[in-house]
Formats: sequence, structure tokens, C-alpha cells
Amino acid sequence: MGLVQCLGAALVLVLARAKPGDLRGAAAGRRSPAAHHRAAGPRRRRVRVPHAHHRREVLWELQRQDEPLSDQMFSVFLPLWPVIADTLSVSMQPQALTRVEGDAVELTCEVSKSTTQHTHLSVGWYCLQGAGDSPAKEILTLSKDFVLRPGASYVQRFLTGDVRLDKVGNTTYKLSIRGVKPSDQGQLYCEAAEWIEDPDETWKDISRKQTEKTSLIVTSPDKNLHVTIAAAESSLSEGDTLQLNCCVRAQNSRGRQFQVIWLLNSTEVARVDPSGVLIWKKEYEERATLRQLQAFKQSDTVYVFTVYEVRLTDEGTYSYSISEVEKAPGDVRSIQTKLSSDLKVNVKPIESCMHLSMSTSTAQIMAGDTLIFLCKVQGTTNPLSVRWWHLQQHQGPPALVATMERDGSLTLGSAYQDRGAQGSIRLEKADSSTFTLVIANASSASDGGSYRCEVVEWSQGKSWTQAEETAVTVSPLADVGLHAVLISRTATVKYAQSFELFCQLSASYALEQVPVSVMWQFQPSRPTRDYQELVRVLPDGTVAWGTAQPHFLKKTQLTKAASSSRLLIHGATVDDEGTYRCEVGVWSRSSPPRGQPAAAVRSNAVGIKVTLPESKLQVATKESSVEIAGGADATIECRIMFAQKTAQLAITWYFLPSSPADAIPLQIVRANYSNILEYGAEFSSLMQRSRFQSQRVSGDVFWLQILSANHGDEGGYYCVVEEWLWLADGWYKLGVGESGRTTLELKISESELDVGKTNHSISVREGAEATVGCLLQGVRPPASRVSAVWFHGEDRAGARPLLRLHRDGTVEYVQESLAGRLHLRRPAAGDFSLTLRSVEESDTGVYYCQVQEWQQDSKGEAWALQASALSGYTRLTTLPPESTVFSRICSSPPLLNFILYLPLVLILLLAIAGFYWYLKFRRVRKDDIKDDQLVELQRTEDIKQT
Repeated sequence: MGLVQCLGAALVLVLARAKPGDLRGAAAGRRSPAAHHRAAGPRRRRVRVPHAHHRREVLWELQRQDEPLSDQMFSVFLPLWPVIADTLSVSMQPQALTRVEGDAVELTCEVSKSTTQHTHLSVGWYCLQGAGDSPAKEILTLSKDFVLRPGASYVQRFLTGDVRLDKVGNTTYKLSIRGVKPSDQGQLYCEAAEWIEDPDETWKDISRKQTEKTSLIVTSPDKNLHVTIAAAESSLSEGDTLQLNCCVRAQNSRGRQFQVIWLLNSTEVARVDPSGVLIWKKEYEERATLRQLQAFKQSDTVYVFTVYEVRLTDEGTYSYSISEVEKAPGDVRSIQTKLSSDLKVNVKPIESCMHLSMSTSTAQIMAGDTLIFLCKVQGTTNPLSVRWWHLQQHQGPPALVATMERDGSLTLGSAYQDRGAQGSIRLEKADSSTFTLVIANASSASDGGSYRCEVVEWSQGKSWTQAEETAVTVSPLADVGLHAVLISRTATVKYAQSFELFCQLSASYALEQVPVSVMWQFQPSRPTRDYQELVRVLPDGTVAWGTAQPHFLKKTQLTKAASSSRLLIHGATVDDEGTYRCEVGVWSRSSPPRGQPAAAVRSNAVGIKVTLPESKLQVATKESSVEIAGGADATIECRIMFAQKTAQLAITWYFLPSSPADAIPLQIVRANYSNILEYGAEFSSLMQRSRFQSQRVSGDVFWLQILSANHGDEGGYYCVVEEWLWLADGWYKLGVGESGRTTLELKISESELDVGKTNHSISVREGAEATVGCLLQGVRPPASRVSAVWFHGEDRAGARPLLRLHRDGTVEYVQESLAGRLHLRRPAAGDFSLTLRSVEESDTGVYYCQVQEWQQDSKGEAWALQASALSGYTRLTTLPPESTVFSRICSSPPLLNFILYLPLVLILLLAIAGFYWYLKFRRVRKDDIKDDQLVELQRTEDIKQT
């Protein structure tokens, strides 16, 4: 029951047992328990209020305005909240702190509670200044609603983040003041309160506690600067690194701005301005760009100046000047400047301490072995470059073998570049001071003699050179008389059988004493390239298989003895057929199992023939004939008499026209061993493919079905059967069989169709239009339908279908390329004339049509052929197009060029002639003027003499 309901019940009880005046006094005198303790007066009454869980006495004050309280005892039953234990804990370690103005202060306060009721906490920090009862100044408070509320004097600093209150963990509250001020001085403490929400939704603090106080004293900062300069090493050698550290000691250095100038012999080198921008003097910019100089601000109090690869010119007295500045409107003003003490830096010139030694482990070797030279440098860590020289006796100046530069790049001498491309010359660098030269497959004629190792040490643009030599002897391999013979027990192997080859070795010395390698080579029966490597057995017993014929890897067994090698191949296939040979090589003892042997010899070649299983395919060869009515379906049979059970059959159907006598068979359709159909060129159209269908009726019977056979389908039909067998590595054709001819004849009744039988001949020029006629006379029954087929060929016997008019009126073109030039005219029901547009030379030949009449059966479902008739033929002859003047000109390039260029030539000649006459006229006129002038001069002379 709620508080209001309980109070209502209690008031009913009071009304029942008290006077009206008493009730007015009770209503006027009801106060809260806290107010009860503060009130005074003699009129009080104690009321017992029972609770469901506990009993508690509450004192109520009932007062009347006009009469004293009655001695009557009232009992009021009110439910009260359970008593909440005080579990709030607040603690902070008291301290005495002294900070310089601008420093930071952090204080932590532990606040916790363990009540099970839903209560909130508020935590605040306060500063108590002065003595007596002066109020504490609020710094920052976290309210019960989790809102941070700064004190009046801390609002601006709170907004800038200089005053913060953070909760660290579950019970720790941290106050942070960045940049303390004298106004922060005083006694700092933390106060926490626990709040609970009453039923009327107001919050009441049920407990409030403070921590012990921490004393904070804020002193004024020291504005003076204290500077020092130090170097990790002041006595250096050329190429070393010089690092100078400038340390600035100043209070509140983070909030102050400085400018640092580095000086060498009192001359500025670089400066770091207050914003941290580095500025180099002009004479030092290039070295700074090359990252040989570096200056930067490491922290608020440390500035670093570094010189990499110190030079002799870097020797001298180093110091630095530091100035404290402050920014004024539009300018920067210096407050104070401090100059560090001088630091003397000495730089000594570098000298070489290099010591070189050269050795070889192959002073005496055989031809084909490997020369190895080792060149070791001690006493230096500077970059090195190495050059190797070969000094042959009595053969002129040394020859450069190879060079390794400081950056590790390699260069071979001109005489060794080819051998380097083959991998015979190697220059290796084991570490920074050890170099190795390896010359593989040494030659007794050119690689003997002395070798020199020349090392150059580089530092600071200087170099020092040392060289060492050593001599080697390369002895030639004597004539060992090495021979290899390849033999086989059989040259013909049946399919899937095994065969073996033997490579016999012989020499003038014991082969057990020298390393020997054997390489087996194979050339397929249809050679497309040179011999291919099957497998190689190296002197150390390593077996390396070639990649050209990978199928040998899984079925080949290889054994090697001192004087022979055996190759056993299991399960021979067609891919194993070809020529085999072996190649034997003799190696030097120190040669690695790669590269080329010192001496090698090839054996004779042995051919291996692999025979396939014999084919026992038998196909029926009896000839037959089939006679059907025109338009009916025909079936041609191909019967297999015998074939292997595991074999797959591929069948190809051919059509042999009845004329001419030397006609070439045409492929109709081929069904391979996977039953994939492939039609011939003459039967690849959609119409032909739908009419000619190959079908396997049973395991040994194949049918060729011809749907709606017509006059053009007459001729001979036969099949070619191929027997295919899947072997270990693929499909192989074992045999081929051909069936007998089956002649197809059409028996057509022409009694009821009257088609024109007259033969015609027409001549048409190329590009013109020609019409060939086909006329069906008479009246047909209304229920019948008529179809027509046009044929074209050199003669009537060899004609092929050209166009089909189906009984439903649709036109089908056998050759899609002619669809735009063929037009079937139907001016009347029985007129099937065909028009050829833009006649070409290839249109010459014989044209005729076949007309068929169809009727539906009694059920009105299927259509049956009732009659068929062939028309007479029309022979078309094409003539060249009519010749005109323009056509003759256009057809003759020389004449066309003459007509085009003749006007241009004439104009050019006229222009030349005109120019010539113009020049001639000017010359004549000039001569006339000259004669007139001479005459005038003569006349003048005569006058003078007179």
C-alpha cells in the first residue's frame, strides 16, 4: 500500500476517535521528523507507528489553536522506508605541496559506498583560504547527476582544460590543475555526499563527508636561464660523427619560448626559431640537404646539433646562444639572452690501417676443376672496392677478371664476360672484408698463372690501395679414351609392355677413380626439335629429371654402376616411341654437380618402335537400295559386324550424288567417340541439320534418318566407322571400316500435277535481273496444300536445293547469303517463278523446280504427300556488263591516268612557254635600251667635240 493510502487510513482512524478541533490542530501542527527536533513547546504527543518489518517511534506534534491537547492517545499506522546504514567512505592522503607558478598539481580522492539501495554520489573539490570561518572556494564538483560544475573562479580554466576531474577506476577521483596560479594556494580537500530519491521524486542527501586537507603553496618562478653544452666526443677523426647537446634549465620551460643559434668560431651555423623552424646559413645548406648536418629540438630543454662524416674544416670552437622571446603584436621581442661556454672540437686526418692477405685452396688442379681465391682485409671498416687480375706468363699485360665496387655492383672484364654469362665466373662477398673469386671449369690453356687481388679503401674522398698475388697451375686432362655404347634387346615393343636400354662405358683408366655422370636423351618418332633430356645422374648420385617429357618420371626405373647405366621403362605407349641415346661425362673431383663436365661423349642412337593392339573392326559391306515416295522419310542403316568391347566407335555419313560420274562424296555428319556431332559444309545449315540425323539404335547398328526426302536427296549413302581405344595416355584410333553403298531413289507419282515441262535458255548481263518460271496448271482441291523446291546446278543431275517454299507459305533459303538476291514471285496461286537480282557470273547453270501436293489425313492431324512433279529446266547464261565509253575508261587504269594528267601536263607546258617568252622579251627590250643609250652618248661626245 502506498504512502498516501496509508495516511488516508490513518486519518479515518483519527476522525473516529478524536474531536474536530483536535483534527484541525493535528493538520496545522504536522511537521517532518527533522522539524520536530528543532521545535519547542510543551504540547507534544508521542505516536507509535508499527511497520511490517520493524517498529519505530515517531513523534508528532498536535496543537490546537483554542484548547489544550486531549489526553486521548492516537495510534497512526504508517509504512516507513527501512533505515539505510551510513557506508559512505571518503579519504585522501594529506600532503604539503610546494609548486612553482605554472606547474601542474594532481590530487586523488577515494570515495566508496556499500549500500544495497539505489543511491548516487556527488564529489567536489574545495580550496580553503585564510583562517576562521571563511567559506571554502569551490574548484570543481561532479554532481549526483554526473555533471561537472566548476566554481565561479574556475569556469574559464575549466573550459580551456586547465582544470579537470577524472574518475580513475571504481572509487578514485583525480583533480588535475595545469598551470597553477597564486590564487590556487590554500588548503585543498575533497567532499563527497550520498543522495537518495524520495517517493515524491526529490533527492535528499543522507550522508556527507570530507577528507583531510592538503596544503598547497605556489611560489613565483625563476626567470633566469642556465645553459650548458656537451659533446659525446670532442676529439674525432675524419668521417666520424659529432653530436653536440645544448641543455637549458629554466622553470616553467614548457610555457616559455626560446630561440637557439649554433655558432662555430663565433660564426652562425644554424638557428632554431621559437616555432621550431630550422634555418641554415647559406654555406651549410648543401651539406644539410645531403643529410650530413642535422639540428633539431629534442625536448623543451634539449637541443641537438649533429655533424655526420666530420671534415677537417669542421674543427674549431663550438658554442650556442639561447634567447627567451615573447610574441608581441606583429613582432617577436627578446627578453633575455644567454651564451654557452666554448667547446673545442679537434678533427684528425684519417690514415689507413688496412692489412691484406690472399690465399687459394686450389693451387694445383685439373682442367675442368674450379679455381677459388680468397682475399681478406683486416684493420678497417671503411667501404672497399676489389679488382681481380690474371697475370699469364709471357702473354702481355694483366687481364682484368672482375671488379666489385663499394656499392656491391659487379663488372666482368672484357675477356671474361662470355664465361660470366654462362655462370663460370662468380665474385662473392662473404662479409664486409672478405672477398672470393670462383672460376669454374678451369681451362689448362688459359686459366693457369698468377692472380692478383687489388683492394682500394675509401674514406672522405681519399683512397688507399694494396695488392697481393698468388700462382695456380691447371693441368690438362689426358686423353682418357672414353666410349659409350647403347644397346637394347628389342627394337619393337608391344603396347603396355616394358623395355630396357643399356649404356656401356669404357675408358683407358678405371672409371671408379673419377666422377662420372650419365644423361639419357630422347627424340620422339615425329621429331620437331633436337634430343630432349629425360634424366641425368650426377657424379654424387643426384637424379635430375628433365621437364620436356614428364610422363617418363612415373614409369621409369634407373640404375647406375661404375661402367654401365640401365634405363627400364614400364608400360610402353605411343609417346615412348622414338630414338634414345646416352651421354657420359667425366668431371673433376672438385667440381660441383652442375655446369658442364670436363669431358663428355655420346653413344650411338637406338630406335624403339611401339606397336598398338590390332584392330578387328568389321563393317557390313553389302550394297542395297531404298525406294520411297517423294516427301517421305528415309532410313539408311550402317551395321557393325565385329568390334572390340572396350573400344568406342566414331561414325561419319557420306552422300555420293548420282551424277556426275566423278562426283566427290560429301560429308553429311560425323559423330565422334564422345557422340559429338559435326556436320559437313554442305549440310551445316539449320534446315539440313534438322533433316539429316544420325542415331545409334543399338550397340552395332547406326541409322541415318532423312526427313521429307526430295529430288535432291537421291544418290548413294555410306558410312565410315572408326574404332577408338582409350590407352594409358589418351585415345588412339585402331582401325577404320567403310560400309557398302545404299542407293536412295524417289518414286513420285506425277499423274495429278500438271507442271510446265518445256526447257528454256536465257541470257542476262551481270548486274541485271533474271526470272525463271515454274507454272502449275489446273485447279487444286481447297483442302490441299502445295510446296515447291528450286534447284540449281551446272546440269540437272548435279543440282542442289536453292530455296524451299513450305506448304504453310514460309520461305526457307538453303544458302543464307543469297536471301537478299532471291525473290519468289507468286502473282497467281500456281505461279512459283523465281527472280534473281543483280545476276553474277556464278549464277550460270540450270534452274528447275519440284512441286508437291499435300493433304491431311482423315483425323486432320498429319499431312501426307499426294503427288509431286518436276518442271522443265531453264538454262541461264550470264554475259559481261555492257561496255560504254566511261566504263572503258574506268576499266583501263592507263587510259584513266592519261585523261586525268594530260590537262595538267598541257597547263605546265604552257606556263613554261609563257615564262620563256617573257624572259626573251625582257632581254630584247634591255638590248634595245642599251643601244639607244650608246647612240645618245655618241651624240653627246660629238656635240662636245664640236
